[in-house]
Amino acid sequence: MPSPLSVDLRERVVAAVAAGASCHRAAARFGVSVSSASRWSQRSHHEGHVAPKPMGGDHTSKRIEAHAALILATSKPEPRLFLRE
Repeated sequence: MPSPLSVDLRERVVAAVAAGASCHRAAARFGVSVSSASRWSQRSHHEGHVAPKPMGGDHTSKRIEAHAALILATSKPEPRLFLRE
C-alpha cells in the first residue's frame, strides 16, 4: 500500500480550491487525482484539517472482543466447540 501524500501538498491543494480554483484545475496543477482534491477540500471544511487517516492495523478484533464473555462462557463447558458452531 502506498504511503499517504504529504500534509503540505494537501494543504496547498485545499488552499487553491478555497481561492476559487475548481477541484479539476487544482488537481491538474498539483498532480493529484480530482477525487483526492475533492475529498481533501471536504475534509478541511468539515474537520478543519487534511491530515491523513491512520492506515493498516487490526479492523476485526473489536467485533470479536465485544462478544468475548459470551465466547469464553460457551467454550468452558464444551472446549472442543469451534467458533463457527
